[in-house]
Amino acid sequence: MSRLPAGTLREATIDVGAIEDNVRHLRRLTGSEVIAVVKADGYGHGAVRSALGALAGGATRLGVADITEALALRRAGIDAPIVAWLHAPGADFAEAAARGIELGISSLDQLQRAAAAASADRPVGVHLKLETGLSRNGIAPEDYRVVFAEAARLERIGRVRVIALFSHLSNASVDDDRAALRAFEEGIGVAASLGLAPPLRHLAATHAAIDLPESRLGCVRIGIGIYGLSPFADRTSADLGLRPAMTLRGAVAAVRRVTAGKGVSYGYDYRTERDTTLALVPLGYADGVPRQASGAGPVVIGGRRFTVAGRIAMDQFVVDVGDAPVAVGDEAVLFGDPTLGAPAATEWADAAGTINYEIVTRVGPRVARRQVSE
Repeated sequence: MSRLPAGTLREATIDVGAIEDNVRHLRRLTGSEVIAVVKADGYGHGAVRSALGALAGGATRLGVADITEALALRRAGIDAPIVAWLHAPGADFAEAAARGIELGISSLDQLQRAAAAASADRPVGVHLKLETGLSRNGIAPEDYRVVFAEAARLERIGRVRVIALFSHLSNASVDDDRAALRAFEEGIGVAASLGLAPPLRHLAATHAAIDLPESRLGCVRIGIGIYGLSPFADRTSADLGLRPAMTLRGAVAAVRRVTAGKGVSYGYDYRTERDTTLALVPLGYADGVPRQASGAGPVVIGGRRFTVAGRIAMDQFVVDVGDAPVAVGDEAVLFGDPTLGAPAATEWADAAGTINYEIVTRVGPRVARRQVSE
């Protein structure tokens, strides 16, 4: 019977070798430069370890949501190119510019503030984001000419360096994504007419990078895929040649033999149908285990699969293991690599009515991360 290290209630093991392999596989599959997205603490896997694994696998750039995340990577000693694309109103770009952080730019104001942060001998690298139908941030088509002309001027005088044009896809349908691609290509044409010829264009994230080859454009942003999870409802990680990097597990904290009709956890949503054994697992919604998966989330103990019995509480949940031989300290696996017998994160997502992205990203800070490489 597998057991956690002594004194450990709960942990997430992170296989950095899987991250490296996934990036290498996706580079080969797409034939493109990979920007590895390590925002939100590497989708819960740890931003620094994820970044290092992705770079070892051949990623050439890192992507994060905001400047704070980018600066944390710099402080950890990572000197690879990093782009951050979501900024607070009135954000100060000075420190980002000084540390060589590339900025995603969605407006004329952001472009001008980025230029103002440049030093005499170091222009600020910018990725100009185009609004192509997702209705979030990005330069609106009616503003293309003004912003592109100003970017070209600022580039000529050495205040900015336009590294890329980029946008995001909706993944609503192939037709919707192709329409967004056409809109993006129109924006590229406008930029070219005004003297902008950046070396990179990036539009596709994991979903389109795999399924819509014409959207690759020589550079793709890979987020969920580098962590070994599938963005598709009809294809597993294994189907895509990916290996999940995170395994979430807890040590059985208590075992109790009870009679038929015994209520379990808050509200007694579950009552035992026979004399049975209950195992207590010390993970709850404070640790990111979704309460919405109460009575449905899968758990493997001793190589056998069970289901959460009753409500998931803040710190713990109960599993009805029947007559299986379970002892305090035994390992309870919530999700990991299904090819190794663990439930998939997607199964928890299905049980909670959400997506696997959320399941791994929401794993809380109380859960210790332990890096492994297999």
